[in-house]
This record gives sequence, C-alpha cells and structure tokens, in this order.
Amino acid sequence: MVTSVKRKKKKSYDDRIFNFFVYFVLTCLLLVVLYPLIYIISSSFSAPDMVAAGKIILWPVHLSLQGYKAVFTNNMIGIGYLNSIINTTAGTLINIIFTMLVAYPLAYSKLPGKNIIMILFTFTMLFSGGMIPDYILLRNLGMLNTRFALIIPGAIATYNMIITRTFIASSIPHELREAAEIDGCSDFQYFISVIIPLSRAVIAVITLYYAVGHWNSYFNAFLYITNKNLFPLQIVLRDILIANTIDPASTLDPELMAAKQGMADLLKFALIIVSSLPVMMIYPFIQKYFIKGVMIGSIKG
Repeated sequence: MVTSVKRKKKKSYDDRIFNFFVYFVLTCLLLVVLYPLIYIISSSFSAPDMVAAGKIILWPVHLSLQGYKAVFTNNMIGIGYLNSIINTTAGTLINIIFTMLVAYPLAYSKLPGKNIIMILFTFTMLFSGGMIPDYILLRNLGMLNTRFALIIPGAIATYNMIITRTFIASSIPHELREAAEIDGCSDFQYFISVIIPLSRAVIAVITLYYAVGHWNSYFNAFLYITNKNLFPLQIVLRDILIANTIDPASTLDPELMAAKQGMADLLKFALIIVSSLPVMMIYPFIQKYFIKGVMIGSIKG
C-alpha cells in the first residue's frame, strides 16, 4: 500500500514537471507568434516619425490615425473591398459546390473508374499547363477582364477535395446510404438531406481555406484584369504601396525624405491590418471545426 502511494506521488510529480515544460514551450511559441501581430497593430496606430525611428516596441507611440486616413482617402479602397467581397463570396460558393459534388461519389469504393479519376485529379497537383497557356486559354474563352477569370480556373482545389472525400468516407457510415435506398431516397436527395448536414465540419474548414485563398489572391488579377473597376483589394493596396515608395534620388532634403519614409513604413502596417482584418474576424467562428478536421481518418473500424 505504501509503495503504491509513493508511485502515485512520484507519477504526480513527474506529471507536474511535464505539464510545466509543455506550458512553458507553448507560452514561448505564443509569444513568438503574438508579438509580431501586436507590433504591427501598434505601429499602424503610431506617428510616422516614431515608426521610422524604430521607437515602437509594444504599445503605440504618439497615437495617430494618419496611416488609416491615408489608406481610406483613396477612392479605390471601397471598390477594391467590394470586388474582393464579391470574388470571395462567389468563388467560395462555387468551390464548395464543385468540391462536394466531386468528393461525394469518390468517397465510395463502388464508383466505376474511381482510381483513374483520382489519378487524374492528383496529376493536376504536380503538373499544370503554365502561365502562358492559361492566359491564352482565358483569352480565347473571352474571360479576360471579367470576374470569371478570378473564379472559374480554381473551381476545385484537389487537396481540399481529398480532405472532403476522406471525411465523407471515414465519418459517414455506408449503412446510412443503404437505409436511404430502402426508403426510396434518390442519390440527389441523399446528398442534400444526409451528406451535406453531416459534413458541416469539413465544409466549414474548406470554406475558410477557399475564402482566405480568394481574399489574398492578387496574381491572377495582376495577369488577367486591366479594368481598374474590377481590381480586388490586394491590387489596390499594392498600387497604394508602390505609389508611396520613396526614391532617395527624388529629394535632397533629409528631413523631408525621413518624413516620407516614415509615412511609407506606416502605410505598410496599416495596409496589413486593412487587408487581414476580415479574415481575422471570421476565423474565430470556424476555428472549432479544425479540431474535427485534424481527426479526419484517425480512427478506423
């Protein structure tokens, strides 16, 4: 009995040491990740000269909104936000529809030619036509300078489709389909009434993946869009940043150059916050589903 108590005490002591080490490491990682975010936010609310002088450590110095005023006085900001919201909403909706329509049949082993279809999808993860063939294709389809050029080419991400297929195959029992067929349920009714409601967790995860991808996308717009009224937010912010880049040869006044450089640095931090804020606001509502996403396929049988 005494030996058993000693073992429990020793085990409890070892657990405390282990837990302390785990919490210490996690705290360090949290600080490493959190400090740059705090620094960016503090810098965006500080005076330009303080930013240029590197005076920002943790909190804003000489609280100022000059950076945000400079960003939002640009008339293109509203247009960029609207275009990004439209592209993200429409593009994500199309992504989810096509991903689910492809993942559902591929989740069942009885699908004829399933392996060949999966090989074709996987092939696209390793090889693509390239930038010039893509441009020529979109030009011949008449999709240049349209929203379709930013939405249609990426209608399905193979990686997200594989995640969705794995979730359906491992989390939704095949017996449900057999029971639905006995009750006279068609494949479409089963897909809408059973698969979609039971796949809310994985749908939430891939929705965030797709939405963040559309929101941060700028290269396709850079290639395929020349109409400024269709520019997404990322292109507008890029133009603002380039317009405020300082050329040392353009001025001989050191004080004026320092002031412009400080304003340019301040704009960088303000632009980061402006472009990241929508995603940061949405993420907490979907974060809980990532736990389920990590567990996909972990239990067999």
